[in-house]
This record gives sequence, C-alpha cells and structure tokens, in this order.
Amino acid sequence: MKVFLSGGAGFIGSHVAEALIAQSHDVMIFDNLSTGLRENVHPKARFIEGDIRNQNVQQLFEQEHFDAVIHLAAQTGVPASIDSPGYDCDVNILGTVNLLEACRKTNVRRFVFASTAAVYGNTNEVPVTELFQPGPTSFYGLSKLTVEKYLALYHTQFGIDYVVLRYANVYGERQGEGGEGGVVSIFVRKIFNHEPVTIFGDGGQTRDFIYVGDVAAANCQAIVTKRPNQVYNISTQTEISVNTMLKLLEKISGGRANVTYGPARQGDIYQSFLSHARAKEKLPWLPAISLETGLARTYHYLTTKRGS
Repeated sequence: MKVFLSGGAGFIGSHVAEALIAQSHDVMIFDNLSTGLRENVHPKARFIEGDIRNQNVQQLFEQEHFDAVIHLAAQTGVPASIDSPGYDCDVNILGTVNLLEACRKTNVRRFVFASTAAVYGNTNEVPVTELFQPGPTSFYGLSKLTVEKYLALYHTQFGIDYVVLRYANVYGERQGEGGEGGVVSIFVRKIFNHEPVTIFGDGGQTRDFIYVGDVAAANCQAIVTKRPNQVYNISTQTEISVNTMLKLLEKISGGRANVTYGPARQGDIYQSFLSHARAKEKLPWLPAISLETGLARTYHYLTTKRGS
C-alpha cells in the first residue's frame, strides 16, 4: 500500500514509518521539521520537507496517487494552544482540511487521524469509552475534536473512509519534551542529570501512558481494518498517577528525584484513562508492552542514545 505519512519525522511518526516499512508498505514522509528531526526519517522511506497547510500538497497527491493517509502532523501542546488558539486552529484544523481536500480530489480512500484523549476533557467516569460526550478543556482538544467531525462529514459527502485513533499519553524512544506524554522524557532527563523535578499540580493526576510501539501497531492496523469510519481509543486501559510514574522511573534509574510541586497548568485534565474495548473487538488491536518495560526502554534510549 502506498501511504502518505504526515509528521513522519516526529516522535510518533518515525515509529509509525518504521512499522509500516516492516510490513512492506511504500511510505512517503511529509514533514516541515518544525519539531521533527531529519535524523528520524527512515532510510527506506521517501521524504519531502513541506507544510500540510501549503496548497502544493494537492499537486503532490496528483503525482503520487496514494492509497491511504496517516495524519500525525499537528500542534500538540495544550499550553501552546491556550497561548495561541489561532495557530492551533491553523495547523490542526485548516492543515487537516487541506489534506482532506487533496484526498477528495485524488480519490484517496482511507484517512487515519491521530486524535487525543484531550477531546474528552475532565470526567469522573473512568475508564472513558468512545461513547462519552466530549468536553475538551483546551483548544488543542477542541481542534482535534473538530477534525473528527470534518472526517465524519467528508465520509458522508465524499465517501472517504476514516479511522480516528484517540491516543492516550504516548511515550517512548525519540520522544521530545513537548506534547501530552513529554513528561516522561522530561523526568528521565532530570533524574539522569540530578536536576530538580517539577510536578505541576499535586501529582495525583492520572494518565494512561502507552508505549509508542503499540501506537505504531495501531496505525498499521487502521489502514487495513475492515471496520473503518469509527473512533478508537488507543490506550493501555490502566490509570497511573504522575507520582507513581515518577517512582517507576526512579526504580529503573536507581536514582532519587528531587521533587517540587507547582501550580496546575491551565487546560490540563486531572483524571484520564481510556477503555480500549472497542479497539480490541473491532480494529482489532491490543497493546503488547507493559509500562515498566516501555519506561525502561525509554530511559535507556534517552540516556545512552541521545544523552541527556
């Protein structure tokens, strides 16, 4: 299958590219390198540096005749979306619509979209299923939810099949310090360098930390699933507090963190973990890597491959 992969030089995208190529798909990576790295581009993938908001995207689609799009390029920071809602909208909504128009005009039949647990907002009903009424508390979550609605309407109007993957907090090798799961790489660097660790809030806030390799496997499944046009939570279905995650990293590192607590950040969700029952039944997909194993791999990579 010929796949257009936006954001393929980024943290998650580079792992998705690796998984696709391992399955013998023909992958073209499209990335503006604003947060992605040229060194992350898989050697067996074709690479074009470009922006998803550029009108030249349609010309590329006309030349290449892609079978599927996996769309990962995005503004991924909750604080950044609060500071600059217009930029968040420009990249996450208008950029995606630009890709959808290219798909519509060149008959691409499958569009896989990286969404987020941030669409749900705060809830006391956990684990959260896809049927829960969304209530995003940040413009980032709102922009992702808006795109989901565009995808549903593009399917109705133009017949483009879609798969929405709502990621929990993704972590793993090649992770930077931005985005929703960046807390892991921040904590690793701080612990390794014996620097103070700041936790925003009381540390009791919970997340569903999922290993990036499992997310990559979900994307591979999404381009071939016979159950498209649905939303799927991609999660471990396990609730872990930030304090607990830090203790696991201390155990892995053999060190002790010097922890301070700061005010909670505006727009952050306090409690979040997701049911993956629908993905298990219909995608089908399940995570394979435990949190302890994934954190150990991440710690080893960030402290030996890149240095901290």
